[in-house]
Amino acid sequence: MATATKKKSKVKLQPLGDRVVVEREESEATTAGGIVLPDSAQDKPSRGIVVCIGDGRLLDDGTRAELAVKEGDRVIFSSYAGEALKVGEDEYLLMREDDILAVIEG
Repeated sequence: MATATKKKSKVKLQPLGDRVVVEREESEATTAGGIVLPDSAQDKPSRGIVVCIGDGRLLDDGTRAELAVKEGDRVIFSSYAGEALKVGEDEYLLMREDDILAVIEG
């Protein structure tokens, strides 16, 4: 099990069950034509990096199902997935593994 910690903050974040913590990638500030977009006009990206994972979904027989994602995976998730939370200066998304649509490889 891993925890998300920052050097300046003593807060530890450990998701439970089949939940994962994702750090959202930065959105593009300019268009392909070179137009600079203000923050209010930018779409929130639906891509991010898995920061830490829970210990898996509890199965009927009492064992835990291993998660398909791991720390450091770049993922695509649905645009309304997860709960936004702030730890110190950083913003994260706490979501279920089911909200992750794909892992980006390469």
